[in-house]
Amino acid sequence: MSHWLRNPIAIGMIALVLAIIAAATFAIVPETQQAVVLRLNNPVRLVNQWQPGQRIGQDGAGLIARVPFIDKIVWVDKRVLDADLDNTLVLSTDQLRLNVDAYARFRIVDPLRAVTSTGSTSNTEERVADQLRPLLGTALRNELGKVPFATLLSPERGAVMDAIQNLLQRYARQYGAEIIDVRIKHADLPDGSPLDSALQRMRTARQQEANTIRAQGQKQAQIVRAEADAQAARIYADAFSKDADFYDFYRAMQSYRHTFGADGGPQPEGSTNIIMSPNNGYLRAFEGGGR
Repeated sequence: MSHWLRNPIAIGMIALVLAIIAAATFAIVPETQQAVVLRLNNPVRLVNQWQPGQRIGQDGAGLIARVPFIDKIVWVDKRVLDADLDNTLVLSTDQLRLNVDAYARFRIVDPLRAVTSTGSTSNTEERVADQLRPLLGTALRNELGKVPFATLLSPERGAVMDAIQNLLQRYARQYGAEIIDVRIKHADLPDGSPLDSALQRMRTARQQEANTIRAQGQKQAQIVRAEADAQAARIYADAFSKDADFYDFYRAMQSYRHTFGADGGPQPEGSTNIIMSPNNGYLRAFEGGGR
């Protein structure tokens, strides 16, 4: 035995074997990772699983031990992850085809279910994201198909996003994921004829709305003008009934003023020649008593 201990090669071999056994026995679980320990592909325990309100330093992260060469550790990210979905065709309730870009933010809260449902012992997060993308597309088509395109441009868009998130949440549980948020990055009309047709429909609708508003305004103006004319007629009638002679005299003065151009009528002042006989009825207001 002492001969082996004096042999540096033997010491190196022993140290190497011990290092391999130690590496296969001990592992360090980071704060950002969850560990699923498998023994002969059967789960035996979870380490550093995410919990609501969990604080750094008070979880299960750190040094752990396992049965060497038998136990296997599957790492699952503990942080919030993204699943992007691009160029999804959605048909709105007003029959507009939309190209929608959206994303979902999620966290894996049940790493064991995530591993077993995806059947993956590596890149589990990517496998879960791959499963969520078509489910996000289904949720988008279901919910956006219930609302018109204009809703996506209004404050009601928040309610639509909540409905999409709730629907996706039910799908995501089977993969051990929790949906944090769902957002639409772009919702554009496709280029070409469908876009031109949609714009033309929108333009026609706005023109019809403008014509309706204009017609209502003209109707209201006619009502106001008619009421004003009626009120003026009542005032004139009241004035005539109180003093008919003065009313005739006042109206005659207005007529003279306009006819002779004193109020800037159709001819400049002093440029009109009118020839009338002295007994013309139009000039009766210049006669004594106005009669």
